[in-house]
Amino acid sequence: MARGLQRLQPKFFEKVWGSAKLQPLFSDSAKKIGEVWLEGSDTLPLLVKFIFTTESLSVQVHPDDDYAARHHHSKGKTEMWHVVAAKPGAQIAAGFVKTLTQKQLREAAESGSIEQLLQWYPASPGDTFFLPAGTVHAIGGGLVMCEIQEQSDITYRLYDYGRGRELHLEHGLEVSHLEPYDPRAEATEGLLVACDFFTTSLVKVRGSMELPGRTGQFVVVIRGRGRVAGELAGAGDAWFGESGVEVDGDLDLIITHP
Repeated sequence: MARGLQRLQPKFFEKVWGSAKLQPLFSDSAKKIGEVWLEGSDTLPLLVKFIFTTESLSVQVHPDDDYAARHHHSKGKTEMWHVVAAKPGAQIAAGFVKTLTQKQLREAAESGSIEQLLQWYPASPGDTFFLPAGTVHAIGGGLVMCEIQEQSDITYRLYDYGRGRELHLEHGLEVSHLEPYDPRAEATEGLLVACDFFTTSLVKVRGSMELPGRTGQFVVVIRGRGRVAGELAGAGDAWFGESGVEVDGDLDLIITHP
C-alpha cells in the first residue's frame, strides 16, 4: 500500500428526497439515503460525497468564505458535481434565466415561482457542473452525483416545495448572485474543474498506471473494478493519501485535491 494512504468510510444520511437504491456504489438500503459522505479518521481538507435523488432538492444557496466567517462559520461552500448516473430527463438548475433584483428574488421564493426563474440544464452521465458560492441552485430527481466541496455544509434554503423544513430567506438573499450563470464544465475527461478550493480530474484506467504523488489527494472510484494501492477496488470505494498511488484494472476515478 502507498505510504500514508487511508481508505475512507461511507457515512449514510437519510433525506426526504433520497433513494433506497444505491447500487452499484453501495448496498441498497431500507431507508431513503440522499447523501453518502466519505470520511477519514481525521477531518479531511475537502468534503467528498455521493448524492442520490428521487425527487427535487430545495432551491438553495451557500455563502462564500467571507460571509461565513462574519457569521461564525469556518468556511463557505463552493462545490462541483460530476454526474455518475441519470434517468432520462434529469436536470439541475443554476443561476437565473434573467438578472433579478433582491425584491424579485424574495417574492419568487415566497410564492414558489423561483423554480421557473431558475435556468435548468440537462444532466447526463459524465457531465460536470461547477457551483461557486453564491450561486442559487437546485438538483432534480433521478440523479446520482459525486460532489466535491469545501469542508462545510452551510445551506440557506430559499424554497422547499412545501415540505415544512426551515427556510433561510434573509441570509439567502444576502449571499445570492442574481444573474444568469452557466455551470457546465467543458471537459469530460482529464481536468474537470480547477478553482481556489480544489482541483478535480477524471482519470480512466485501462490497465496499470501510477497516479501523480500529491499532498492531500482523494481517489474515488465511480465505475469499474480493479486495485488501488494493492487493495481491491470497486465503485464507491475511496482513499485519501499523501503520495503517488498505483492503480490497475478497468476503473473510472475522480481525483481531487485542495
